[in-house]
Amino acid sequence: MSEHSAPGAPEETTATDDATELPLVHRTVRPEWIDYNGHMSEAFYVLVFGYATDAMMIETGLHAGYRESTGCSLYTVESHLRYLLDVAEGAHLAVRTRLLGVDAKKARFSHELYVVGAPDAAPEPEAAPVATSELLALHVDQRAGRTVPFPDSVRERLAALVEPPPAWAGRSIAEVPAAPAVPAAPAVPAVPAVR
Repeated sequence: MSEHSAPGAPEETTATDDATELPLVHRTVRPEWIDYNGHMSEAFYVLVFGYATDAMMIETGLHAGYRESTGCSLYTVESHLRYLLDVAEGAHLAVRTRLLGVDAKKARFSHELYVVGAPDAAPEPEAAPVATSELLALHVDQRAGRTVPFPDSVRERLAALVEPPPAWAGRSIAEVPAAPAVPAAPAVPAVPAVR
């Protein structure tokens, strides 16, 4: 399980006028995020999505003060990432977060990562994400070491944000058929020794 609240978490968010939508999280691709293939390394997609999860937690009342006073936090227990397009150094990123479902102790949510034209820009309505992440998280009492229900105010805020899932959500990784068994090479008859 992964506890959220990365160092340097939500430094850049763009508030929305709609209380039923979470703010965008913005980052710019740093030189050290570039891998040997010349584009953003997979680990840094996870980092950027982690910042978006932290921003969602802040917006829904699961902020540092809540964690300190209750000993409770949100733990990611499952995730599914899709890397759709390469992202270059210096690209401006925007992450849109959607709540897809919530119950007493669990939240399901997704992130869509977009390349945008400026550091604080929103994605164009027709823009396609360059990566997506779908996550399942549990509300955990860290002192007791077990899941516990969300406080009503947090659960209600999460529930108010729930929207229909995007078409890609809920998919799993496609199975790759096992390679057919390679037939054993026929036994080579022993060559009699010549005397």
